[in-house]
Amino acid sequence: MSDLFAVSHQDAPLAERLRPKALAEVIGQQHLLGPGKPLAMAFQSGQLHSMILWGPPGVGKTTLARLMADAFDADFIALSAVFAGVRDIREAVAGAEATRARSGRRTILFVDEVHRFNKAQQDAFLPYVEGGLLTLVGATTENPSFEVNSALLSRASVYVLQPLSVDDLGVLFERACRQALPGLSFDDLARARVVGLADGDARRLLNLLEQIGTAAASAGATAIDGAFVDTTLAQTLRRFDKGGDAFYDQISALHKAVRGSSPDAALYWFCRMVDGGADARYLARRLVRMAWEDVGLADPRAVRIALDASETFERLGAPEGELALAQAVLYLAMAAKSNAGYLAYNVARRFIASDASRPVPAHLRNAPTRLMKNLGYGKDYRYAHDQAEAYAAGENYFPEGMPAVEWYRPVDRGLEIRIGEKLAHLRTLDRRARGEEKE
Repeated sequence: MSDLFAVSHQDAPLAERLRPKALAEVIGQQHLLGPGKPLAMAFQSGQLHSMILWGPPGVGKTTLARLMADAFDADFIALSAVFAGVRDIREAVAGAEATRARSGRRTILFVDEVHRFNKAQQDAFLPYVEGGLLTLVGATTENPSFEVNSALLSRASVYVLQPLSVDDLGVLFERACRQALPGLSFDDLARARVVGLADGDARRLLNLLEQIGTAAASAGATAIDGAFVDTTLAQTLRRFDKGGDAFYDQISALHKAVRGSSPDAALYWFCRMVDGGADARYLARRLVRMAWEDVGLADPRAVRIALDASETFERLGAPEGELALAQAVLYLAMAAKSNAGYLAYNVARRFIASDASRPVPAHLRNAPTRLMKNLGYGKDYRYAHDQAEAYAAGENYFPEGMPAVEWYRPVDRGLEIRIGEKLAHLRTLDRRARGEEKE
């Protein structure tokens, strides 16, 4: 068994010293490890297969890979895609071939951060996975659908690991205190504070406890309260990766909460992103987008409020300017909703993309020269302001031969109620002008 980053056990961090040695010691992931669940059945059956473990940091991806090597009596080779290249992959292949020739044992190739391998690197071990020499266990924090090539995905099962729950972290907290910090006692507030700062990450929880243990030893303290935790631990940001899945998941949740007219949920996700270090200017741009996409003409004030909030943030900066953005979130969530303009725009764009380039009708063309007038440009054009109700009833503004379309369909909410009424009235005037309807 080889590991690029192996260290002696006594020098290892607490998280490494307390890494589970048996499947029964693993905390969480019961949707995969519970009775009758996929990974539990794989362990019980002895049927080893390639897989991608997808989940946030500190949820057990590396631990499960190591336990598989023990359970299946396989050699274990660990690589980090951050540092490894094709040469390391070739060395792993050579090692696997030597192991099979010497003992007949299989080899598990564990690739941490597998999404960081480029296509050429992924292709380098693909034939050996396909041929059975290597059983790949890849760990990734990013969506493998986007980051792992399709050929590799088709040969590996994808398992989604979840952040540890508060209860799971509580179990780990008690285990760590019992095994590594027996001289310390934590009150309820201190325990809750550490579990909260861990934010679903087992490794982070153990690292925090290790910091507290070191600080307590220096201070000669044995009773740990909430104040000691706050003093000892530097402010810890929530799990957040500005370019990763957590970022896009949270902005998606914010957008959906606004669209769903849930002001409290929208405010929650907005504050989660701010707390996690999201760029407030990015959030401001997203709010403007939400105003146009999901509120639209049902409440045109929403766009102005989103733009004003963005300008306020530019002037005040953080944290004062974040209040303006938060109130824009609330307004958007409670505004009347319409995606009629958004849908009409998308349908029109698709039509244009697939349609021929139809010429502009002569009566709609501008005629700044005599030649153009002689060619009939602008002839019979009816100036709307000279018509009753400033509307040239029955006029056609589409190219000749264009099929009849009604892309914009106002909803019965907000200002679009009145817009819809006016549109219906104008269409009645058109039908009367064409003799299709009597007054």
